[in-house]
Amino acid sequence: MSRPKDAESKITIADVARAAGVSPMTVSRVLNDQGGASAETTQRILSAANELNYRPNPFARGLRSDRSKTIGLLVPDITNPFFPEVIRGAEDAASAAGYNLLLSNVVENSKREEELIEALLRHRVDGIIVCSARLPDAALHKALAPHRAVVLINREAPPEIAGTIVTDYETGASRAIDHLVERGRRKIAIIAGPRSSFGGKSRLVGFRKTLAAHGLKVQGIIYCDPTASGGQTAAAQLLAETPGIDALICYNDLNAIGAMKACRAAGISIPEQIALIGFDDIPAAELLSPALTTLRVQKREMGEEAVRLLLSRIATKNRQHGIVIVPELIVRETT
Repeated sequence: MSRPKDAESKITIADVARAAGVSPMTVSRVLNDQGGASAETTQRILSAANELNYRPNPFARGLRSDRSKTIGLLVPDITNPFFPEVIRGAEDAASAAGYNLLLSNVVENSKREEELIEALLRHRVDGIIVCSARLPDAALHKALAPHRAVVLINREAPPEIAGTIVTDYETGASRAIDHLVERGRRKIAIIAGPRSSFGGKSRLVGFRKTLAAHGLKVQGIIYCDPTASGGQTAAAQLLAETPGIDALICYNDLNAIGAMKACRAAGISIPEQIALIGFDDIPAAELLSPALTTLRVQKREMGEEAVRLLLSRIATKNRQHGIVIVPELIVRETT
C-alpha cells in the first residue's frame, strides 16, 4: 500500500477510501463508529488509516457536528508564575472531559487580548476562558458576545455574557491590613499593580475600608507592572517619597520580590524596619529569605473549576454564574 505524496497532515478520508477500496462514506461511518460495514471491510479501513497515519481534522468535524471539542484559554502573561498553575488545572479538567485546550498569551496587551478573543472564534472553539481580562467592560463584553460559552477568571460580568470565578480580593486585602495592624504597623503603603486590573481595584477597596476602620490612612499608592522589576521601581519610589513607612502590601508576589530588592538596596531590614505582604503564594514565596507572607489563592483548583463551569454552559446553556474563592493569609517571615 503506497502512501500519498501529500504531507501526512493533509491525508484525508478520500485517501483512506482509495487505499481500502471503499467509498469515503463507508470510511466515515467506520471511523465514527456508526457501523454499516462488515468486519472484514472495517478491518481493511482501520489498517489503511493506520498505515497512512490518518488523523481526523477536528475543525472539519466541528463544521459537521457543531462541536470542535476544543476550548480556548487566554492568560495575561505566561511568564507570571500564577498562571501556569491555573493552566495546569484547566488542562487536567479539559483532558478528563475529552477536550483539547488552546492556549493564548495576551502579554499584558488589551488590544492583543481583543484580537485573540476574535481569533479563537474563527478557530471555532466551543468556548473560552479568559484570565484576568484587561479590556474595559464594554469592549470585553462586545468581544465575548459572539462566543457560544465564556468563563472569566478574576473578572465579573453579567450571567448572559459569562460565568465567573472571582477571588474575593477585598476580603483578602482586609485580612492583610488586620494582620499588619496586629503586628503594630501603622504607616502602610501599597504597590497596586496595573490600573486596568479588576483584582487590583478590589484590593484597593479592601485596603482603604480596613485602614479606615483602624483609624489609619494609606501612606502612598504606586501603580506598576505586575512584575518583579515593576515592584522594585514602585517600592524605591515609595521609600523615597514617604520616609518612615513601616509596611508595604503588594499587588502580587512578583511585585513583593522586587520590593524586597528595593528595601535591601536602601539598607532597610525586613521585617524589623518594614513588613512586606504579597498576593498569590507562588512557589517562590516560601523559598525567599526571609520567606514571604502572602495571601494564597488556590490556582490549580481555579483552572479546574473554570473548565467545569464552561463545559456546563456549553452542554446545557445554563447560566450558573459565580464561584467565589477567598484567599488564605499565609504568615511567614516578612511580617
